[in-house]
Amino acid sequence: MNRFIQMVVLMLGFVSIFSSVSWASVENNAPAPDFTLVDVKGAWHKLSDYKGKYVVLEWVNYDCPFVKKHYQSGNMQKTQQDVLAKGGVWLSINSSNIGKQGNYQPKEVVEIMVNSNAQPTAYLLDTDGHVGKTYGAKTTPHMFIINPEGVLIYQGAIDDKPGVDPSEIATAKNYVISAINAAMAGHPVEHAATTSYGCSVKY
Repeated sequence: MNRFIQMVVLMLGFVSIFSSVSWASVENNAPAPDFTLVDVKGAWHKLSDYKGKYVVLEWVNYDCPFVKKHYQSGNMQKTQQDVLAKGGVWLSINSSNIGKQGNYQPKEVVEIMVNSNAQPTAYLLDTDGHVGKTYGAKTTPHMFIINPEGVLIYQGAIDDKPGVDPSEIATAKNYVISAINAAMAGHPVEHAATTSYGCSVKY
Protein backbone atom coordinates (compact mmCIF):
# COMPACT_ATOMS: atom_id res chain seq x y z
CA MET A 1 0.00 0.00 0.00
CA ASN A 2 2.82 2.37 0.89
CA ARG A 3 4.40 1.77 -2.51
CA PHE A 4 1.05 2.45 -4.18
CA ILE A 5 0.70 5.75 -2.31
CA GLN A 6 4.23 6.71 -3.31
CA MET A 7 3.40 6.03 -6.95
CA VAL A 8 0.25 8.13 -6.73
CA VAL A 9 2.16 11.01 -5.16
CA LEU A 10 4.82 10.73 -7.85
CA MET A 11 2.19 10.79 -10.58
CA LEU A 12 0.52 13.81 -9.04
CA GLY A 13 3.89 15.47 -8.94
CA PHE A 14 4.32 14.94 -12.66
CA VAL A 15 0.86 16.35 -13.31
CA SER A 16 1.67 19.36 -11.17
CA ILE A 17 4.94 19.96 -13.00
CA PHE A 18 3.22 19.64 -16.38
CA SER A 19 0.39 21.97 -15.43
CA SER A 20 2.86 24.56 -14.16
CA VAL A 21 4.35 24.89 -17.65
CA SER A 22 2.55 27.93 -18.96
CA TRP A 23 1.79 28.87 -22.51
CA ALA A 24 0.73 32.37 -23.33
CA SER A 25 -2.24 32.92 -25.56
CA VAL A 26 -2.72 35.48 -28.26
CA GLU A 27 -5.99 37.22 -28.96
CA ASN A 28 -7.57 37.85 -32.32
CA ASN A 29 -8.02 41.48 -33.34
CA ALA A 30 -4.96 42.40 -31.26
CA PRO A 31 -1.37 43.09 -32.41
CA ALA A 32 0.53 39.86 -33.08
CA PRO A 33 3.60 39.52 -30.81
CA ASP A 34 6.73 40.47 -32.69
CA PHE A 35 9.65 38.05 -32.85
CA THR A 36 12.96 37.48 -34.57
CA LEU A 37 14.11 34.00 -35.62
CA VAL A 38 16.81 32.57 -37.86
CA ASP A 39 15.93 30.38 -40.82
CA VAL A 40 17.61 27.18 -42.01
CA LYS A 41 19.76 29.17 -44.43
CA GLY A 42 21.14 31.43 -41.70
CA ALA A 43 19.05 34.53 -42.46
CA TRP A 44 17.19 36.38 -39.72
CA HIS A 45 13.51 37.23 -40.00
CA LYS A 46 11.61 39.76 -37.90
CA LEU A 47 7.84 39.50 -38.03
CA SER A 48 7.33 43.26 -38.05
CA ASP A 49 9.47 43.53 -41.19
CA TYR A 50 6.56 41.92 -43.05
CA LYS A 51 4.04 44.56 -42.00
CA GLY A 52 1.94 45.51 -44.99
CA LYS A 53 1.42 41.88 -46.02
CA TYR A 54 -0.67 38.98 -44.85
CA VAL A 55 1.53 36.58 -42.90
CA VAL A 56 0.73 32.95 -42.20
CA LEU A 57 2.55 31.21 -39.34
CA GLU A 58 2.58 27.42 -39.58
CA TRP A 59 3.93 25.31 -36.73
CA VAL A 60 5.51 22.29 -38.37
CA ASN A 61 7.07 18.94 -37.54
CA TYR A 62 7.76 16.84 -40.62
CA ASP A 63 7.67 13.62 -38.56
CA CYS A 64 4.10 14.20 -37.37
CA PRO A 65 1.46 12.05 -39.15
CA PHE A 66 -0.93 15.00 -39.35
CA VAL A 67 1.74 17.14 -40.99
CA LYS A 68 2.58 14.27 -43.34
CA LYS A 69 -1.10 14.12 -44.33
CA HIS A 70 -1.00 17.67 -45.60
CA TYR A 71 2.45 17.56 -47.18
CA GLN A 72 2.33 14.13 -48.79
CA SER A 73 -1.03 15.01 -50.34
CA GLY A 74 0.29 18.37 -51.54
CA ASN A 75 -2.39 20.25 -49.62
CA MET A 76 -0.01 22.34 -47.54
CA GLN A 77 2.10 23.24 -50.55
CA LYS A 78 -1.03 24.24 -52.49
CA THR A 79 -2.12 26.43 -49.58
CA GLN A 80 1.35 28.00 -49.45
CA GLN A 81 1.26 28.73 -53.17
CA ASP A 82 -2.17 30.32 -52.86
CA VAL A 83 -1.01 32.62 -50.04
CA LEU A 84 2.18 33.59 -51.87
CA ALA A 85 0.24 34.26 -55.09
CA LYS A 86 -1.88 36.74 -53.14
CA GLY A 87 1.29 38.59 -52.12
CA GLY A 88 1.39 37.05 -48.67
CA VAL A 89 4.21 35.63 -46.57
CA TRP A 90 4.40 32.09 -45.20
CA LEU A 91 6.63 31.35 -42.22
CA SER A 92 6.99 27.71 -41.18
CA ILE A 93 8.16 27.52 -37.56
CA ASN A 94 9.68 24.50 -35.86
CA SER A 95 9.67 24.62 -32.06
CA SER A 96 10.93 21.06 -31.51
CA ASN A 97 13.68 21.05 -28.90
CA ILE A 98 17.06 19.44 -29.51
CA GLY A 99 16.72 15.67 -29.39
CA LYS A 100 12.94 15.82 -29.79
CA GLN A 101 10.87 14.55 -32.70
CA GLY A 102 11.01 16.86 -35.70
CA ASN A 103 14.25 18.59 -34.77
CA TYR A 104 16.58 18.39 -37.76
CA GLN A 105 19.82 20.00 -38.76
CA PRO A 106 19.26 22.90 -41.18
CA LYS A 107 20.80 20.97 -44.08
CA GLU A 108 18.36 18.11 -43.49
CA VAL A 109 15.42 20.50 -43.41
CA VAL A 110 16.42 22.02 -46.74
CA GLU A 111 16.61 18.54 -48.26
CA ILE A 112 13.15 17.64 -46.95
CA MET A 113 11.73 20.89 -48.28
CA VAL A 114 13.20 20.31 -51.72
CA ASN A 115 11.96 16.71 -51.87
CA SER A 116 8.46 17.67 -50.76
CA ASN A 117 8.30 20.87 -52.82
CA ALA A 118 7.48 22.85 -49.69
CA GLN A 119 7.36 26.55 -50.53
CA PRO A 120 7.32 28.68 -47.39
CA THR A 121 8.88 32.11 -47.49
CA ALA A 122 11.16 30.80 -44.74
CA TYR A 123 11.51 27.86 -42.37
CA LEU A 124 12.33 29.29 -38.94
CA LEU A 125 14.06 27.63 -36.00
CA ASP A 126 12.51 28.16 -32.55
CA THR A 127 14.55 25.55 -30.70
CA ASP A 128 14.00 27.02 -27.24
CA GLY A 129 10.26 27.23 -27.91
CA HIS A 130 10.00 30.88 -26.92
CA VAL A 131 7.94 31.99 -29.92
CA GLY A 132 5.78 28.88 -29.87
CA LYS A 133 4.89 29.39 -26.23
CA THR A 134 4.31 33.11 -26.77
CA TYR A 135 1.70 32.28 -29.39
CA GLY A 136 0.34 29.30 -27.50
CA ALA A 137 1.16 26.91 -30.36
CA LYS A 138 0.17 23.45 -29.17
CA THR A 139 -0.01 21.25 -32.23
CA THR A 140 1.59 20.59 -35.57
CA PRO A 141 0.13 21.98 -37.63
CA HIS A 142 -1.14 25.06 -35.78
CA MET A 143 -1.93 28.04 -37.97
CA PHE A 144 -2.00 31.79 -37.31
CA ILE A 145 -2.80 34.60 -39.75
CA ILE A 146 -1.69 38.20 -39.33
CA ASN A 147 -3.12 40.98 -41.48
CA PRO A 148 -1.12 43.80 -43.13
CA GLU A 149 -1.67 46.00 -40.07
CA GLY A 150 0.07 43.41 -37.88
CA VAL A 151 -3.16 42.25 -36.26
CA LEU A 152 -3.96 38.60 -35.63
CA ILE A 153 -7.12 37.62 -37.51
CA TYR A 154 -7.09 33.81 -37.35
CA GLN A 155 -5.71 31.02 -35.18
CA GLY A 156 -6.38 27.30 -35.13
CA ALA A 157 -6.54 24.36 -37.52
CA ILE A 158 -5.71 24.34 -41.20
CA ASP A 159 -9.11 22.82 -41.94
CA ASP A 160 -12.18 21.18 -40.45
CA LYS A 161 -11.13 17.53 -40.94
CA PRO A 162 -9.08 16.57 -37.83
CA GLY A 163 -7.78 13.22 -39.03
CA VAL A 164 -4.78 11.70 -40.78
CA ASP A 165 -6.60 10.35 -43.83
CA PRO A 166 -5.59 12.37 -46.93
CA SER A 167 -8.89 11.49 -48.62
CA GLU A 168 -10.61 13.88 -46.19
CA ILE A 169 -8.89 16.88 -47.75
CA ALA A 170 -11.11 16.89 -50.84
CA THR A 171 -14.18 17.76 -48.77
CA ALA A 172 -12.41 19.86 -46.11
CA LYS A 173 -12.94 23.57 -45.53
CA ASN A 174 -9.53 25.23 -45.64
CA TYR A 175 -9.72 27.78 -42.83
CA VAL A 176 -6.50 29.53 -43.88
CA ILE A 177 -7.60 30.30 -47.42
CA SER A 178 -11.14 31.16 -46.31
CA ALA A 179 -9.84 33.61 -43.71
CA ILE A 180 -7.47 35.39 -46.10
CA ASN A 181 -10.08 35.57 -48.87
CA ALA A 182 -12.62 37.06 -46.47
CA ALA A 183 -10.16 39.58 -45.05
CA MET A 184 -8.94 40.66 -48.48
CA ALA A 185 -12.54 41.20 -49.54
CA GLY A 186 -13.16 43.36 -46.51
CA HIS A 187 -15.39 40.82 -44.80
CA PRO A 188 -15.10 39.50 -41.22
CA VAL A 189 -13.44 36.11 -40.84
CA GLU A 190 -16.27 33.65 -40.24
CA HIS A 191 -14.26 31.13 -38.21
CA ALA A 192 -11.58 33.31 -36.61
CA ALA A 193 -10.63 30.82 -33.88
CA THR A 194 -10.83 27.07 -34.28
CA THR A 195 -9.39 24.13 -32.38
CA SER A 196 -6.07 23.08 -33.85
CA TYR A 197 -5.38 19.39 -34.29
CA GLY A 198 -2.24 17.33 -34.76
CA CYS A 199 0.77 16.16 -32.77
CA SER A 200 1.79 18.08 -29.68
CA VAL A 201 4.58 20.60 -30.24
CA LYS A 202 7.75 18.93 -28.93
CA TYR A 203 8.97 21.68 -26.58
